This record gives sequence, structure tokens and C-alpha cells, in this order.
Amino acid sequence: MTPEVTLTGFLPWSLIWLISYLGAFILALLYLAGVKNEKVYGWGSVTAIALSALLATAAAKEVFSKGPIYSLYAKNWVPWLNVTLGTYLDGLGVVMALIVSWLSLLIAIYSVKYMEGDWGVQRYFFFFTFFVASMLLLVTADNLVLMFIGWEGTGLASYALIGHWYTDEEEYWVGVPGRKALGQPMYFEPSHSGVRALMFTRIGDIGLLIGMAVIFLITGTFNIPALASSASTWMGYLATKGILLPLLLIFSLGALAKSAQFPFHEWLVTAMTGPTPVSALIHAATMVKAGVYFMLRFVPIFFAGAYALMHTNPAAVEAAKEYFTIMAGLGAVTAFMMGTMALVSNELKLILAFSTASQLGYMFLGTAAAGLLLENGYEGLATGVAAGLSHLMSHAVFKAALFLIAGWLIHVAHSRFIDPMGKYAKYMKITAVSIWLAGLSLMGIPPLSGFFSKESVLHAAEEAHLSMGYSLGVITAALTAAYTFRMILRVFHLEPYDKEKWHEPHEAPGLMLWPYTILALVSLILGLYWTGTSKAIGEAIGETLSVGAPAHLVVRLTTGVAVVLSLALASIGIVWVLYVPMKVDFPRLIRERTWARVLHDFLYDRWYINSIYYWIFVSGFAGIAYLLSIVDFGIDAFYHYAIPVLFALGAAGLRALHRGRSNYYMMLYIYFAATLLLFIYLAWG
Repeated sequence: MTPEVTLTGFLPWSLIWLISYLGAFILALLYLAGVKNEKVYGWGSVTAIALSALLATAAAKEVFSKGPIYSLYAKNWVPWLNVTLGTYLDGLGVVMALIVSWLSLLIAIYSVKYMEGDWGVQRYFFFFTFFVASMLLLVTADNLVLMFIGWEGTGLASYALIGHWYTDEEEYWVGVPGRKALGQPMYFEPSHSGVRALMFTRIGDIGLLIGMAVIFLITGTFNIPALASSASTWMGYLATKGILLPLLLIFSLGALAKSAQFPFHEWLVTAMTGPTPVSALIHAATMVKAGVYFMLRFVPIFFAGAYALMHTNPAAVEAAKEYFTIMAGLGAVTAFMMGTMALVSNELKLILAFSTASQLGYMFLGTAAAGLLLENGYEGLATGVAAGLSHLMSHAVFKAALFLIAGWLIHVAHSRFIDPMGKYAKYMKITAVSIWLAGLSLMGIPPLSGFFSKESVLHAAEEAHLSMGYSLGVITAALTAAYTFRMILRVFHLEPYDKEKWHEPHEAPGLMLWPYTILALVSLILGLYWTGTSKAIGEAIGETLSVGAPAHLVVRLTTGVAVVLSLALASIGIVWVLYVPMKVDFPRLIRERTWARVLHDFLYDRWYINSIYYWIFVSGFAGIAYLLSIVDFGIDAFYHYAIPVLFALGAAGLRALHRGRSNYYMMLYIYFAATLLLFIYLAWG
């Protein structure tokens, strides 16, 4: 359904993102004015984000009751590029705005206490608020240029927040100090990690810019609704030129990088050097979800173009199908790969980081699979896209809870590693219940929301006949249950591996305890009332895609669902047997068994992909630079030494000829004149 455009001079709906930007600007002014009270910054950030959340809620009510909102504030914001300035709020946009704003609000409240006394607290809350504003702009923008501004804003803020503790004390590192793989360091300081995040995502953003430029050259617009309505025209044109598939892949590089999908996943792992609320913000509400939003927004557009060309342009349809297959495959591979790495990690936030990239892979798998359901029409598309959105929402809630819990656990353990942690359930009962609720949702155990959303994704992959993607998704479900249960079991119920460094824990302060407790309970409530939850998401997507009916996300107990659930429960059982009755000494096993050490090191060192990257791109380009420096030295030496010496010798020879005697000069003149005349005579005589 094409929304009615409302031209207005006031900016009511743009305040969803503008208020948070204004909040960040005010915090910056307060800092410049010399205000030192950190509570002003913390609660100022909370207030700005709360106002954005309330406006997003009002917008959602408007959209669900009256339909999509398209408020246009300037028809010619950038006239020579035909760029408008407006807010586009359909079902997808308002659901994303709700997720971003309300989750960010809870994380901001948690941050007030978590960042108490930190030397960079003012800078932290400025970039935190700026981060949220940029993400809200990204998901509500009416055109690609405005979306890209928000896109880059999240990148800038993530760089600053990941490298917040840029003094690089070892307690803020990620990885084991001194550990190397293939000769390359596997430990990273905050300043290094911030640069890595910037570099990895900027590579993808170049592809996004190229895609934007090409599409604009063909269509003459950056407007998202206009691109959707003309999809068959510009996709058909690109298909006739044989470049539709490359263009779609290049255009999607930004999404792959932002959401840490293979081969761009490495930045997300080392982003754990930032404060833990930043990790929760990046992994749950902002940054990595931007890439999934891109897929949720543009897969339907690509689908619409291919669907309209089904009987007139087979090349376009085939290119679109190949694109959807590749994107789904990358998602499935990422999900499986990161799941295997989480199995052996002993850093609490790293386990959760691996899990995030893995679950993002599920979202890519489900959303891209929806694009392959061309034969099922828009109803099939809507169901697949709704599955991707439902898992985004479900994951955002339970992963925010898990990261906020991790922040407190790391604080009481005085370590980012789980080895000094253990038996915490005895001392932290509310936190224990919270991590179990959030963890079971991540494991995909009913009746938690994660079970239903994950099964919806796998159903979409199965419907699209993505046998390899579906199989990897099922295996990953078993891996997810195993590493999540292992984490909870070791931290809350078993004796610590490193008993000498164990510290008696206690429950978190209220400002930190209640945000993650609320999120854990929400994960349960969403699952218990999944019928209502799925109906709301289905209506949002159904309205967005104009299918005339809500998308169906009802999960029924089929053979496939039973198999996935059985594998997850079996994984939990195996982990329990290994750790409790058998009491397997894994550190000793790794030390004494070559096969165990080789397998452990391969997974612990992240399939050596990081080391390979450094060998090729860092060491490789450093070697090229060294060779070029040798060439440059040779050129420099020739220019600064050889040429001056040659000229000096020539000058010395000339000076030797000039002795200051007139008869000598006359003799030379007669000699050269005679030689010249002889040459002319021989040449033309």
C-alpha cells in the first residue's frame, strides 16, 4: 500500500530521532560549559531516549490504526540530487523504532549506575545518545541518503564507544594476553578494536554507496517508496545489462558488514572491549540490527521487482533468486561457524558475541529465504519477512538481558573470563532466574519467545527448499543450546575452575538489576502470548507489503519442529552429563590429547580467519609497502644523489674548459665552427 504523503512544515514524526540528537547536542554543550555532575549526563540521556520511545509508541498506534505514515518536510532538500526530507513509518519502520527506543532506554538506565565514577562518563552518554538517534533516523528515513546519514552515525558512535577506554589497560582487552595464532596476536586493546570496527564496516559501506549511486543514475531518485514502486523497471534494466546480481550483492555489502556476517564477522568479536552496556546496545538494539533492517526493507523490494518480471524477464528473476540464495547461504554459514566458536570460549562477553553473530545469521537466512518464495506470491514473502523480524525482536530482548547480566557478573568476578566464576545462583537468585529465562529463549526452548521465532526462520528456509541452509540452521540450534547451557551451568551452578580468584558475589543494584530482569520477563511473556505477538508482527508486515492479510507465524508441532527441539534438549543433556556426572576435566583433556588440543585451538582461534586476514591484508600490504619503499629509496637516491653528482661532474668539466684566456676561447670557437661546417658539407654536400 502506497502511503498518502503529508506535506508539513512542522516535524512531528521526525522528532522520534531528532529529540535524541538534540539530547546529545545538549550534553555536548553542557560538557563545553564545564558541567561535571555525571548524573546530569546520565539522566539527560535517559530523558531524551524516553521521549523518543514515547513518540515511537504514538507513531505505532497511528500506523496500526490508520495505516503507514509518510510525512514529507521538504520536497527538494537537496535539489540537484532530488533528495527529499521526510519520515516513512510503515509497519516495519514503527516496529523497529519501538525495539530500538525502548531497549535503548532500559540500557541507558542500566548505564547510569554501571558508568558511575568512570573518567569518560560525559563522553560516553553523548555518544550513547547519538548512537540511538542515528539508529532511529536509519529506520524511519524516507530515502537512502537520509538512511545513510543514520547508517554512518551508528558507525561513528560505535567506533567511539568500542574504544571508550582508549588508554588500553589490560583489564579492558578482549582475548588472552600473549596468545597468538599462526604468529598473529589474538588479543586486542580498545583502541585497536574501535579501528577494526570502523575498517570492517567501512569496506561494506563503500559497496552500499556504489549501489545507491547506480540505482540513482537509473531511477533519478533515492526515495524508498519510489524505488519500491519502480523496482521492476530498474531491476529489469540492470538484468538486460547482465549486472543485476553483482549490483544487488554490492548494494548489500553494507548490510553484511554491519551485521557481522561472514566474511565481515571479525569486527564484532573484538568489539567487546567497550563498556558492557555498549555491547548490549550494539548487539540488541542498534548497529548490527541495521544490516538486518536493510534486508527486511529491501528484500521485499527486490522480490516485488522479480515477481513483476516473472513472465517477461527470466534473467532478472534468475538473478534475484541467485541473490537470495547467496545471502541465505552466508547467513547459514555464519550461524554455524560462530556457534562452533562459542562452544569453547571462556570469555563471557565473547560467548555472547559469537551468539549474536550466529543469531544474526538466522535472521539473514529467514529473510533471504522469503525472497525465494516467488511461486507462493506475496503471502509467502510476508511470512518469511515476518519470521526475520520476529527473530530480530526476540533476539533483541533476550540478548540485551544477557549482556546486561554479563556486565554485572564481570564486575563481581573481577574478570571477563568464566574460569573464576561459579556457584553464583546461591548468592544472586533474581539474576539466576533472569539468565535462565533469557538463556532458555536463546536456546530455543518453549515457551520462551526464542523458540517460536527461531522455528519461524527454519520454517521459511524449509519452505524455500534451502536444504543446506536449513540443515546448518538445525545443527546451529543444537550448538546454541549446548554453549548457552554450558555458560549458565559453569557460572551459576558448578565450582569455579580457578577457585583462588573466586570472589563472593551479591545481587546487582536496583538500577542495574531491574532492566535485565524486566527484559528476561518480557522474553517469557512474548513467548507465552506468542499468538498475540505473532499476530502483531504479521499485521505490521502484511500491511507493509500490501498482502491484504496478516502474515502467519503460527508454529505447529511438526516432525521438523520436534527434531529441532529434540536436538536442542539432547545437547543440553550431553553438556550436563559431561560436566556433572562425568566431571570431565576439559583443560587437562586439551593439554594431554593432541586431537582435543588441535580441535580446541582451531575453534578458540576462530577458525584462524583473523590470522589469515592479518597475514594477507596487514602483513601482506606491509610487505608491499616495504618493497615500494625500496623502489622509492632508489628513485630518491637517483634524484638527490646521482643526478647532482652527474651535474657536478659536468660542471667541473665545463669549468676546466673556461681558463680565462682569449686565444684559447678563439681556438675552441674555430674548432667547433669547422666541425659544424664539415658536418653540414658531409650531410648536404
